[in-house]
Amino acid sequence: MIELEKTYLAKSIPENLKDCKIKEIVDIYIPKESDHPKLRLRKNGNKFELTKKEPIVESDASNQNEQTIILNEDEFNALNQQVGGKMVRKLRYFYDYNGKTAEFDIFQDSLLGLVVVEFEFDTIEEKDNFQMPDFCLADITQEVFIAGGVICGKTYEDIENNLTKFEYNKLFLK
Repeated sequence: MIELEKTYLAKSIPENLKDCKIKEIVDIYIPKESDHPKLRLRKNGNKFELTKKEPIVESDASNQNEQTIILNEDEFNALNQQVGGKMVRKLRYFYDYNGKTAEFDIFQDSLLGLVVVEFEFDTIEEKDNFQMPDFCLADITQEVFIAGGVICGKTYEDIENNLTKFEYNKLFLK
């Protein structure tokens, strides 16, 4: 499956976001030793999966080839115990924006204060013509420092210098 998406740093959090549908997501990237692992174990609410994501063109993270295997909870737990990858936890809010769904990822634990917004698209043309919403600060789709496999296992302080170039300020859901 090809995934077409854009990722933004959030500038603000919409007031009614806390009223939106929410899921807790736990991502475990493997292998732990890799700087940018392509394999991800995911607990998505009460769903479990193993996914491999790779850019179709090396220099374009907005078009990815994604292969997913659905797991049950026992398989997820067994794989997690065997591989022990790097973990990141976030709360994902699903916010309606002009007929599209903005996925607000509010990072938890050591990345608290980081909020990223993702949009998925059906066509390349739709993705390429999409205008960044006012609640977004900067398009970070091509920024490697914030890719899931890279950010995993890091702290906010580890990525703070990269965020500073976008004049990003920590955000918290009230």
